[in-house]
Amino acid sequence: MSIQAIVDLVAICAKKGVRNAVLSPGSRCAPLTIAFARHPGINTRTISDERSAAFVALGLAQQLKEPVVLVCTSGSAALNYFPAIAEAFFQEIPLFVLTADRPPEWIDQWDGQTIFQPEVYGKHVKKFFQFPDSFETKDQLWHAHRIVNEAINLSTNGPQGPVHINIPLREPFYPKKDEQLIPSSDLNVFTQIRGEKRLAESSLQLLQKELSKYQRILIVPGQQKPNPTYQKVLEKLIQEKQVVVVSDCISNLQVTGSITLHDHWLGNESLSKNLKPDLVITFGKSLISKPLKLFLRKHQVEHWHIQPYEGVKDTFQHLTQILDSEPEFILNFLLEKLPTQNQRFFENWHRLEQKVQEKLPLILEGASFGEYQALHKILPLIPTNSIIHLANSMAVRYVNFLGKRNQEVNCNRGTSGIDGTNSTAVGCALATSDFVTVITGDLAFFYDRNAFWNNYEIPNLRIILLNNHAGGIFRLIEGPKEQAELEEYFETHQPLSAKYLSQEFSFDYFHAKNLEELEKSLEGFYETSSKPKLLEIETESPKNAAILKSIKEMLISKLGQDME
Repeated sequence: MSIQAIVDLVAICAKKGVRNAVLSPGSRCAPLTIAFARHPGINTRTISDERSAAFVALGLAQQLKEPVVLVCTSGSAALNYFPAIAEAFFQEIPLFVLTADRPPEWIDQWDGQTIFQPEVYGKHVKKFFQFPDSFETKDQLWHAHRIVNEAINLSTNGPQGPVHINIPLREPFYPKKDEQLIPSSDLNVFTQIRGEKRLAESSLQLLQKELSKYQRILIVPGQQKPNPTYQKVLEKLIQEKQVVVVSDCISNLQVTGSITLHDHWLGNESLSKNLKPDLVITFGKSLISKPLKLFLRKHQVEHWHIQPYEGVKDTFQHLTQILDSEPEFILNFLLEKLPTQNQRFFENWHRLEQKVQEKLPLILEGASFGEYQALHKILPLIPTNSIIHLANSMAVRYVNFLGKRNQEVNCNRGTSGIDGTNSTAVGCALATSDFVTVITGDLAFFYDRNAFWNNYEIPNLRIILLNNHAGGIFRLIEGPKEQAELEEYFETHQPLSAKYLSQEFSFDYFHAKNLEELEKSLEGFYETSSKPKLLEIETESPKNAAILKSIKEMLISKLGQDME
């Protein structure tokens, strides 16, 4: 193999702490594949389906909190990475994407496996780099080294995210028999040290003066990985300052005293009338709760967002300050300087939370069997050390409806697509020995069935499949549920069963169509096994929609009676 730069690229990755690479088979990428596979410091895995491979890499990087390499051949293979790259960009997950390419003179000449690969991911990567296509001088090799260093540094410095290097390769692709792949002796590696971002003393004085104006502060953390330091400070703010903290399940900050059942009342005008804050402070990324977003947009509340990097995220359409700092610093500042908040405001939120905590379980126990009741039964049985991966549409919403979770919760909310849920969870399962529990609907599950088409054992994987043979969320959205085309063109009915997939991939399979079968299936579901386990809960889409509507109406009625 004649390209020393490829051997050096892999060596630089290892020196900079990159430990995992996900490769997809191909000829044009052979120099990359061989160099990564032979390096003793990098764990390489091969996933044939590039779309799945990219989400597996995303799941690995998300769990390990470090860059994971992606390698594919030229042509449409690179396009199959796009959904996961977009997800990684908006979730701020570091992926180091390497696409092999034809030399530039052969692009658009009707040669095989050629597309326009430079900048193919557009704004969905932090930066694009074009690798040199020849190495006739030392400067070209130095240039290649510099590109690799810069790209890895950029992927890990805030905000983290994917970077893309496109690598034109000429034949020969394969080393001679017994040829040693030895990095350059003068390999240059440089790092970028990021300091802790905190506001200057003068800014803090102004901030303290501003805070004296507010007595009804709402803190809303967005999607992020669990952070014990944030958890402790938020609990103290709730206890000592009576700050109201509203937490979706994907925030991983559903601390003691936080509001987690807000979706049940925020859409109701009567119940929400005494809940308006005068300041909202946010940090993290996206929210699940549409009622919360609509509530804050409607009231045009002043909004401060904490983020230690550039950019404007005006989720509630009334952003007034961007605090250019690490959240930990601002939260500790609030704990020290914030006056005790309005007690009535605090009690209004917590009274509703308490009432739903009391009434929702009783209503669910008496409800007809369906997805909602099934998850009500399942969630308390998931071990606290299990990592939960949620599919979009109804799976993530059900879990959010059901309140506080003590497990780490992940969901592809960067783009909120249905693609890649299984593969992301597989990547996570490869990165940990803890249980990984996937809760998914049927369309997301079958759409990403190639997640399991690989040679790696994942006995710690547990799958809860809500199979209603349709895209049930469309029965809950005001537009499509009223249309004659609902069943054929929106719900997209499908007759599939996971039983045959389980046989194909050697999963332990369980099936439930009623409460008795569910309870029996859950016995031993989290016992250690040599195989993944899959529990398919089969229900009817119209019935699930009717149950959800009935429970919501019953709960609102009871809350209204109690609040009179």
